[in-house]
Amino acid sequence: MSVRNSRATAVAFVTFATFTDIVAYSIAVPVLPDLSRRLGASATTIGLLFSSFGITLLTVSIPSGALSDRVGRRTPLVVGLLALAAATLLFAFSNSLALLFSARLVQGAADAVTWVVGFALIADLYGAQERGRVTGIVMSGTSFAFMIGPSLGGWLYEIGGMRLPFIAVCVMALVSAGTFAWFQIPPAQAPREPVPIFAVVREPAIASCTAAVVAASATISMLEPILALHLATLGIGPARTGVLFGVAAVATMTVNPVYGRLADRFGARRMTIIGLVVSACLLPLTARAWNFESALWLYLVQATGVALVITPSLAYMGEATSEAGLGSFGVAYGLYNMAWGVGLLGGPALGGFLYERIGFARLGLVWAPVVILVTMALVRVRSRPVEARLDTSG
Repeated sequence: MSVRNSRATAVAFVTFATFTDIVAYSIAVPVLPDLSRRLGASATTIGLLFSSFGITLLTVSIPSGALSDRVGRRTPLVVGLLALAAATLLFAFSNSLALLFSARLVQGAADAVTWVVGFALIADLYGAQERGRVTGIVMSGTSFAFMIGPSLGGWLYEIGGMRLPFIAVCVMALVSAGTFAWFQIPPAQAPREPVPIFAVVREPAIASCTAAVVAASATISMLEPILALHLATLGIGPARTGVLFGVAAVATMTVNPVYGRLADRFGARRMTIIGLVVSACLLPLTARAWNFESALWLYLVQATGVALVITPSLAYMGEATSEAGLGSFGVAYGLYNMAWGVGLLGGPALGGFLYERIGFARLGLVWAPVVILVTMALVRVRSRPVEARLDTSG
């Protein structure tokens, strides 16, 4: 098998695509508020601009996965990455808020396609005993992107102004699109056939995995702003808070491949359950941080605990789909991505609401039982074999 159609090449290209997507996202976060203010945006408008990303991410995830089940993985990936290139270029040359909103909406849609179809491709090419290891590799790349994205964006901004960071990401996205256009996807490990969306969504194992993803996403996204607010009450400024999150990104980059191999060895479902329990138990402790050093260690352990949910759950979604006899990894990972988006939208909002009313310490005590309830649902549910070629419509 040549480099052009090897499974390892596919993993490298998917890793680079998701890396590029995260760099695009993390570069936009510090730059967009300043750019929006220059165009006369209010704080409310800036908030709507940021949230618009989630609108297309939620609405495009499942349709893009379903489409890739029908037409194949390569074309959607190429189109999604070209859309990401167009969005970042539009950011660079936007001279109105309407263009900024258009760029942000396209960016959310591109994110959905890249992640959903990329992981569906990996599920096509790797069996249940290997998916964890490969997923860990991809997630390490994304952790690295989260770590260097803001710094890279700031450095490019300093040497080339507002436009250079977006132009650089545009080039990266075009290169990534070109790699998939050149790549010849090798034969899948299992047949891929379109399956009605409802047939995938109603599978108990897939539904419980989806709930686990919402819980993990909401937990980690809730902690990011809340922990920053708590550290501010301890006299810890943004610079040291940034160090804390950077150290956590390095840690998750390191442990993701380990968690992936553990998922292959002991089962992705079992490791997802363990990760949920660990995250729930650590959450009240994280809220007890009393200075920077304690917050650093407690959040470090919390972040690696949440990673113990994310990496195995990605493998488990593919495993649950296979065990159910459904050849529709695209829809399954579309559901996964949509669940992640729901957690990202709901976690910070609900966390902020509770933080204002009961404080960080009690918030941890309230949130942890919810995660445990999700864990209990996952423990009780297993995949059930069904007819692989359902005639029902969904």
